[in-house]
Amino acid sequence: MKKSLQKLTAILTVLFAMLSFTGCGKQSAALRGNNSQEKQIITIGVMPDTDSIPLIIAEQRGYFKDEGVNVKLEHFKSARDRDSALQSGKLDGVITDILALIFAREGGFDLKITSSSVGDYKMVVGKNSGITSADKLKGKSVALSLNTLIEYSTDKILQASNLKIEDVKKMSIPEIPVRLEMLQNGKVDAATLPEPLATVAIKNGASLINSTSKLGINPGIIAFSQKSIDTKGNEIAAVYRAYNRAIEYIQNNKPSDYMDVVIKAAGFPEGVKDDLVLPEYKKAEMPSEKEIKDVIEWMKDKKLIKNDYKISELIYDKFINSDGK
Repeated sequence: MKKSLQKLTAILTVLFAMLSFTGCGKQSAALRGNNSQEKQIITIGVMPDTDSIPLIIAEQRGYFKDEGVNVKLEHFKSARDRDSALQSGKLDGVITDILALIFAREGGFDLKITSSSVGDYKMVVGKNSGITSADKLKGKSVALSLNTLIEYSTDKILQASNLKIEDVKKMSIPEIPVRLEMLQNGKVDAATLPEPLATVAIKNGASLINSTSKLGINPGIIAFSQKSIDTKGNEIAAVYRAYNRAIEYIQNNKPSDYMDVVIKAAGFPEGVKDDLVLPEYKKAEMPSEKEIKDVIEWMKDKKLIKNDYKISELIYDKFINSDGK
């Protein structure tokens, strides 16, 4: 009888230990699941322009990793492809512009401005175009991407040159490298290009008409979907901490210290290394209300949008003004 009780006790002890181990295993798995949720991947769409340089540096120098966030930069050659990827849910955020954001909102996609970005967009004319000044653009072809920051910049440059929009022939060429190629091959008279491709064009003989930096225009932004803001707020806040560290690095180092890495990552042409003039990068801040209102007014004048928008509906400033929580 005594031996039977001892045997039963031993069996119960083993069973209890197995149940306890299983419970601990489930608890550990749950904790691992929570930890994985806390470090979700942030996917950001970028274009081959100078706006993207701070994010590329943050990636290359390990600032994202230091801030505890896993960031994947997706590179696009056209705004159309970038925006399609965003609205299909493949991206959390994008380096984009106010126009693209308004179009997204018009289509029912909840996208928010989380900060401005820094870039420069230039109208240049081909070396054999015969155009020596802005007034010579009348009747000439200008390559651009329609209903984007590029067209907005083009119209502002024309306006600053006392020209009407109807004075030029707009040619829609969404892919930026193709736009540059057509300019250099003489298939278009002029083109509006972002940096660094504008620098490439000028180096190869094109002439500058005007630029957004000279006009004080900067409608470029960084934006994230409301869904990602709601579910990945901590990660996006970490992205901005890394972004600001990259800005500090740019401010304290010469372009030659990092341009090789940037050229390779962004797919910039090799020839821009010594000629590219970078914009004045600043830590993350919101675009001015005037900038946003000017874009909305331009879109309404062109009958591109039907709805009215309040500034408060379009922005989310907590990532640059707090910890993002």
